[in-house]
Amino acid sequence: MKQYPIDKIRNICLVSGGGAGKTTLGEACLHLSGASDRLGKVTDGNTVSDFDPEEIKRKISISTALLPFEWNDCKINFIDTPGYFDFVGEVKQGIRVADAALIPISGKSGVSVGTEHAWGYAQERGIPAIIFVNKMDDENANYNNVVEQLREQFGTAVVPFVAPIKDGNALSGFVDIVNMKAKKISGDKLADCDLPSGMDSELAPYREMINETIAETDEALMDKYFNGEEFTQEEISTSLRNGMKEGSIVPVFCGSALTSAGVSLLLDAVVKYMPSPAGMVTGTKPDSEDTVELKCEDGAPLSAFIFKTVADPYVGKLSYFRVYSGVMKADSQVLNTRSGANEKIGHLFMVRGKKQEEVQSIGAGDIGAVTKLANAKTGDTLCSSAQPIVLKGIDFPQPSISLAVIAKAKGDDEKIGSGLHRLLEEDPTLKVENNTETHQMLISGVGEQHLDIIVSKLKAKFGVDLDLVEPKVAYRETIRKKVKVEGKHKKQSGGHGQFGHVWIEFEPGEEQDLTFEEKIFGGAVPKNYFPAVEKGLRECIQHGVLAGYPVVNLKATLVDGSYHPVDSSEMAFKVAASLAYKKGLEEAGPVLLEPVGHLEVTVPDSYMGDIIGDINKRRGRILGMNPGIVTAEVPMAEMGRYATDLRSMTQGRGSFTLNFERYEEAPANVAQKVMEESKKQQDNE
Repeated sequence: MKQYPIDKIRNICLVSGGGAGKTTLGEACLHLSGASDRLGKVTDGNTVSDFDPEEIKRKISISTALLPFEWNDCKINFIDTPGYFDFVGEVKQGIRVADAALIPISGKSGVSVGTEHAWGYAQERGIPAIIFVNKMDDENANYNNVVEQLREQFGTAVVPFVAPIKDGNALSGFVDIVNMKAKKISGDKLADCDLPSGMDSELAPYREMINETIAETDEALMDKYFNGEEFTQEEISTSLRNGMKEGSIVPVFCGSALTSAGVSLLLDAVVKYMPSPAGMVTGTKPDSEDTVELKCEDGAPLSAFIFKTVADPYVGKLSYFRVYSGVMKADSQVLNTRSGANEKIGHLFMVRGKKQEEVQSIGAGDIGAVTKLANAKTGDTLCSSAQPIVLKGIDFPQPSISLAVIAKAKGDDEKIGSGLHRLLEEDPTLKVENNTETHQMLISGVGEQHLDIIVSKLKAKFGVDLDLVEPKVAYRETIRKKVKVEGKHKKQSGGHGQFGHVWIEFEPGEEQDLTFEEKIFGGAVPKNYFPAVEKGLRECIQHGVLAGYPVVNLKATLVDGSYHPVDSSEMAFKVAASLAYKKGLEEAGPVLLEPVGHLEVTVPDSYMGDIIGDINKRRGRILGMNPGIVTAEVPMAEMGRYATDLRSMTQGRGSFTLNFERYEEAPANVAQKVMEESKKQQDNE
């Protein structure tokens, strides 16, 4: 593929919910443009964008893929993103480097949660959107209903540019409403035809919508509209282009990606109306808030943004980037403004799916990839050292579910760690933590499907087989009352013996950590043994007497004891302290404490009742209710798979934050269950 000037490039993110036909639409575009010689199908596992073995097996997109092709003397970089929310990190990567969003929607099912999310991503980025009503060849598809839904949901900026022509239930052609020209389907192409009789009245409301939006783009055009004058084609084209760029016009097209019907009209509009990357790019100076602006052209200093990283166990690291200004050249050196180090640019590639075409340079506005950057990661800016700049990063979602990793084969822990480290490079939404308290390795992600994919990748790429289980809850133990107990360690084994003797008062403390004091009179216990007593207690509080969890809010006062001038030692007093600890905690009314979190759930009002009922089932306490927001305190043990449950309850429309608040006494039934599980585990060990 030849290199194109910046005004002939279109970077378009394909974004929508699952099942809308993004991947199939990408296939249709590649085939129509001649970039591929066959029309791949998701069901057959032979699409260009879904090439990962997991994608082929599951028949869904899980990674962002590049689909460049040529149309009307322009280069269009389609960025195909996954539709399922578990992979929203990939969507964030793709839309970060796009200049416009293309939102496919099913003509049968209409506006979905995925459509709402896609719209939100485009609005958040401040980029124009174009909508393609797909699956219009389905007998249950209803274009008018979908347009009505779109306008109701997203406002009157949504305007149909194309309408379908139906022959009974069959899709036979389209009407270009802007130019009032009809096209009939002829194979995979469109041919001019007469406007079907009776369609004038059907199209009149759509034509009026277009005229109204055109009028709203300019005062002179508004006057012309109210005077009943016709707009010229130049006025129409210019105002539509400007309106779409500003987001005041969101055009709607329609067709069938499966048969390619109507796709050519969509691509014509992408080239004609969607913005090129030309303009200015704004960033900041490294380690400063000072603004830096560069012109998006080949002659400007280099600035490029890494939006995606792929870790391959054989090829190594592949970094996808977009050039915002200047030219990225093979065999050159660039500055990484995050690390402050120079990166060696070796081989450059244009990428289409899994295919890579080596090139010598990639110009301003275009997208490519580079291999084996030593220190670069997703979100880094590569630039000229003569004009350093930091481009805005990607706001990734925080993980919402954590599960513990258990290797199926002994000795695989190191391989698991190494594999996860590689996957962390390509997936910023994945988090890995070694919990020192529970002695578990935890992986956290956006959803259960996300983590399931991680497990599959570890097995396929790194030969590691593992299970995911619910993580252990970090309970605590404490005491209710004050007691005074004796701890005596006496052992005689020939020669020097061992002797340590203490009386210690245990009571509830104010501090979370152990509070240790001494009130020894008359030298009953020499001062040099006080640290040994405290040390012994501090070691003991790591394991409570109920279920072995750490003990908190404990005050211990050394009040009496005795010693032997020969047989006493620091070790003997440590042992005596531990004996007093065990006896004292058993007598002091030990209780189990469970962690409680502060929960804030954001949902549409229609789901409020379900959310409140569910929180009550989880032993939660409602703290407040505002429009669309519920706050509560909930035991952390009840929140393991809340992300999945909330998504199910709200059809994907709900979100939440959960932060640890404090520890409080667990109900008797909960404590009993925890103690039984602890005993069972100890017996098995």
